[in-house]
Amino acid sequence: MFKYPVIIFEGIEASGKTTNIRYVCKYLKKINKKFIKIREPGGSINSEVLRNMILNKKSKLNYKTDLLLILASRSENMEKIIKKNLNKKIILIDRFTDSTLAYQHYGMNINLNLIRKMNNFIIGNFKPDLTILSLVNKSNFRKRLKIRNSLNKYDEFKYTFYNKVQKGFLKIAKNKKKYIIIDSNKNTIKENAEIVIKNIKKIINKKKI
Repeated sequence: MFKYPVIIFEGIEASGKTTNIRYVCKYLKKINKKFIKIREPGGSINSEVLRNMILNKKSKLNYKTDLLLILASRSENMEKIIKKNLNKKIILIDRFTDSTLAYQHYGMNINLNLIRKMNNFIIGNFKPDLTILSLVNKSNFRKRLKIRNSLNKYDEFKYTFYNKVQKGFLKIAKNKKKYIIIDSNKNTIKENAEIVIKNIKKIINKKKI
C-alpha cells in the first residue's frame, strides 16, 4: 500500500466526473493536503501531445491506433508522474485503466483480454485506493453536451455508443470492491461532490496523512 491515496474518477462524457474532481481539488487545498491531478489521455508533456492526436476530430485514427496511443500516454504518466509521487502526494486521475476497458472493449469491441494484458504490462501491481464512477442518463447527457464550449472526437459518437460504454463501466464495477457509484441525475452537483469528498475523507483519515 502507498502512503498517499490514489483516487480514480471514471464515467462517460457529461457524467459530472470532471466537476467532482474540481470540488475535490478545492477541498484538498482547503485542508492543506498535497496532491496532483492528471488526466487521461494526457498528463505528462509527451502524454499531452498524444492526447491532442487522439481527440483531434481531424486525425481520423482507427480504434486500434487510439488504443495504442492511450496506452502509450498511460505508460508515460506511470513512469514520469505517478511512480514519482506515490509516497509524496495524493494522486487524482481523471480516467484510468477502466476507461480503456469500457471504451475500447465495451464500446469499440476490441478484445478484452488483450486490453487487460497491455494494461497490466504498463501498470504492473499498481492499484488505486478508490474509483469513483459517475453516471448520467440520456436526457442529461444531451443537455450537458449542448452547453459545452467545444467538443472533441470522443464527444461526438452516437448515444448508443455511450450507453454501451456506461453499461461496460457498471459491469467492471460489479467485480471490484473499491468502487463508488455516483448517480449524477439524482442529486445536485454540490450534493454529489459532498458524497465524493466524504469517501475521500475516510481514506485520508485511514492513512493518517
